[in-house]
Order: sequence, then C-alpha cells, then structure tokens
Amino acid sequence: MLSPRALGSRSAAGLAAEIARLVTDGTLMPGERLPTVRQMAADLGLSTGTIAAAWRALAQAGVVTSRGRSGTFVRSERREWLSPRVRGMSTGEGPPVAAPSGLGGRGAQGIRLDLSLGTPDPAMLPSLERALSRARPRADTGRYHDLPVLPELHDALVEDWPVRTVEALTVVDGALDGISRTVEQVVRFGDRVAVESPGFPYIFDLVEATGGIAMPLESDADGILPVSLARALAQRPSTLVLQTRAQNPTGVSMSVERARRLADVLLTVPGGRAVTVIEDDHSALIATAPAVTLARWIPAQVVHVRGFSKSHGPDLRIAALGGPARIVERIVRRRMLGPGWTSRLLQAVLLELLTDPRSIAPVRTARLLYRDRLDRMAAALRRLGIDVGAPDGINLWLPVRDERAAVVHLAAEGIAVAAGGPFIADALAQQRVRVTAGSVTENVRLVADALARAASAPPLS
Repeated sequence: MLSPRALGSRSAAGLAAEIARLVTDGTLMPGERLPTVRQMAADLGLSTGTIAAAWRALAQAGVVTSRGRSGTFVRSERREWLSPRVRGMSTGEGPPVAAPSGLGGRGAQGIRLDLSLGTPDPAMLPSLERALSRARPRADTGRYHDLPVLPELHDALVEDWPVRTVEALTVVDGALDGISRTVEQVVRFGDRVAVESPGFPYIFDLVEATGGIAMPLESDADGILPVSLARALAQRPSTLVLQTRAQNPTGVSMSVERARRLADVLLTVPGGRAVTVIEDDHSALIATAPAVTLARWIPAQVVHVRGFSKSHGPDLRIAALGGPARIVERIVRRRMLGPGWTSRLLQAVLLELLTDPRSIAPVRTARLLYRDRLDRMAAALRRLGIDVGAPDGINLWLPVRDERAAVVHLAAEGIAVAAGGPFIADALAQQRVRVTAGSVTENVRLVADALARAASAPPLS
C-alpha cells in the first residue's frame, strides 16, 4: 500500500520517480490501487495538478494504468498478441497520440509530444487520393495464377533497385513480412543467425520463432563491424540479417565501403559463402544516405527488402523483395498456400505513387525535412554534451544514465520515448532510449533540454 509518508519529493517528476522505485523494489505490487489524485494531494499538501501530472508520467512510463472511475493501478495487464520485447518498447498501454508539433497542447494521458512510435510524421506522407483515383476502380480478381507482381510495377522497382540486375523480384505485405518469409525459407531449427545489436526487436523475435539462435554483432557509425562478423563466422551462422539505412534504433546508415568490407569477409572467411544475407531497407525513400547492398559483390547470397511504410504510410502494407531466384521463387510458391499475392489493387496504388510526379515530390520533400530535423536535434544535443552521431531517417539513439529513469522523467515533462532494452539482443547493458526525432517540428532546443535532463536522471532503484 502506498503511504504518503514514504514520499519526500514535491514535484511531479520526483513523485513519479519515487513511486516507480517502489514498484521496482516490490513495495507496490502489480494490480495494487493507488490513492486518488484528490486524496494524495490532501495527504501531501500539494495541488491536484501536481499529483495528476505524476500519475500521467507513471502511466506513460508503463508503471501504472488508469481504469477510469475505478482508479489508477500498478500495471499488471499484458497485451498477449505482442511479444515481451515489443511490449517493452511501449511507454503506455493506451493508443499512441502524436502531438501536432513541438511541445504544444497535451494529448491523451498528458503527453504533449510522442517520440516513442518509430513511425513517420503523418504530415510528411503523400496523399493517396490521386493514386487511388487513378488505380483500377475495382478489385478485379483476374486469374488466381496470374503473375504475383504487376508487370509495370515490376519494371519500376527494378529500375530503381540498388544493383543493376536482380535475378528475381516480388512484392510482399510490408518489409517485415518479406524478412519473415525469407527467414522461414533459409533458417532451420537450431541455426545460428547473425543480427545487429542494437537492432529491431521484431527481428530478434522472428529468429526465435523460427527456432534460430541469435548471434549479436557489434556496430559503429558505418554499420556492422567486419571483425565482429568475422568472429561470428567461426560459429557457422546460416544467415545474416541487417538494416542497410536509417537503422532502427540507431539511425546509422551503412557506408558503401563498409558494405564492401562485409562482403569481402563473407567471401574470404571460412563459412562466409554459405551465409544468406537478408537486407532490410525499410526507410529507402526517406533516408538521405545512398542506396547500398552487399549484392553488388555477392548477389547470389543477398535478399534485399525495400519497404515503403516510412515513405508512403505504414498502412499501405507493401514492400519489394529481390534476390536469387532460388530463394525468391520459393517465397512466391509458399505464399500461394496463404495470401497468394499482395493485392494488385494496392500494387496499382504503389505504382502511381512511385511514378506520378505529384506523388514523388512530397516524398522528396519529406526526406529533406527529416534530414533537417535530425540534424538540428543532434546539433542541439551536442551543445549539451550528448553525442548521438549523425542519424539518418527518423530515429536517434540517446545515451542515458538509466533508461527507465529517463522514460519516467520525460513522461513527467509530457514527452514519450521508447525504452532501449528491447533493442538489445545480448546481455551487455546499454542504457539508451530511442527517440523519433523526425517528429519534432519546432522548439528543438526545449526538447533537447528535456532529453538532456532525462539522460542524466539517476536510477530509480
């Protein structure tokens, strides 16, 4: 039971931190009800606004949950359709709310600026209205055994592929769908799979779901370290999964020289020629770094997946997948036993988006605006003594003294970020949080100040 006498802080952030410590050390148990805002304010002699702000901060940090008139409780609920890693990325149980800009008015649960989502700014997405009107007006069935990719879309994708020739190409239902289907084809139970750490939690989950064993690789500002990959090859992994640009969560884009060196490792180190490389280019059209792929040197080993969610909208659910025919055709054949193909209506919409100048222009503008937003935030943080490198895309990887304390303190200031733990595949503790800085449109200095304060927050326990 929460005793007001155990609390010494007089600020919302301080109260939230103290209560979070009580949850961490087990003094407050899952499902336990907290006092009402009015009762707590009276017991502590503080304003109801201060207590309400503390409760909102705890809710956004994932420590407590509100059940309306029933009260506020220490969190115990689980979203069972999400893995523990993915649940750990979230800072709140309710639906995400993105503030329109800067540090404007408060949204749901007191959050003024949601930088936890890892999703594109809705204002930066091109309108689908024209593409939808120009696509076929009916969802024609055609024949079930027609080509899975519209020929015109196939040609447009091949023309902009990161290598001049690609042996086989298809479309799938989003980048993660493409990665998942490739993993299913090349990873057998017990196989070792080399992955980036930090990396994307869903990729770790995919490896485990297939029965694979994740082998974390080290990275720097240019991508995976060649020496780390060389060491991993001694354990004979079957697969290497990497993100080529705007890596999630770090924002790192792999350089062409680093890609060449990684390909050289795979060509020269024993076991390297047997590795299938799965490349995730999820931010292809909004990243400012040039397109890069190991397929330039080892085309027979590389499956490259290009996503359009970040550039054209997460709900479009479409991506391109290209690589050796022996793998791509197996993926196409397996899909015939499930969805069959990606909706040709959606394919027609994507074709319009990729070829219509009025749809191309907004995406090019978005790429420049995201670049400017991340550059300004990185510069503001550097002036405060925090180096986040030169992130690409929409995310940056913020070093903090303690990630849970940072999440709680930022929530108290009305800012949501994603906890860093789920992005780490190994046991080495990296105290970080992921910040979707591409959503910060104004008040950059104020947001940077808040991030810096949270970065130095002491542990909650």
